[in-house]
Amino acid sequence: MTIEEISKENISDLTQLVLYLWPECDYKEEFQNGLKILKSETETAFIAKNHGIYLGFIQLSLRSEYVEGTSTSPVLYMEGIYVDPSHRKEGIAKKLLETAETWGKKRGCSEMASDTEIINQLSIDFHKSVGYDEVSRLVTFKKSL
Repeated sequence: MTIEEISKENISDLTQLVLYLWPECDYKEEFQNGLKILKSETETAFIAKNHGIYLGFIQLSLRSEYVEGTSTSPVLYMEGIYVDPSHRKEGIAKKLLETAETWGKKRGCSEMASDTEIINQLSIDFHKSVGYDEVSRLVTFKKSL
């Protein structure tokens, strides 16, 4: 298995993986987001590939604004992570996370953070299994004006 950073050559494959994680998203919008990430100094994505097949990805950003539960800046933020269900428990997510952590450390990060919806128990369990500590639960509100 190899880990590739986002590039013009794999952006379509990354976009497809993003849609597996977030099926409500639009392909064109996510492809454009990938192009934005390519040009960014504070965002990246890595893709896991095995025998020519892309199996998962991790999308990252560097956040300098306050991140819940952290005390340093910048914070490496995991915007999303996905591994094809038929290849879970094979160490792919671990390898993606190791690559992400190395990328963040090279950019001055000493903390990594993430979030998930309160009802996403699979994601909560995953985060805990790879060493994350839950720091808070949040309910957000809005009102139309």
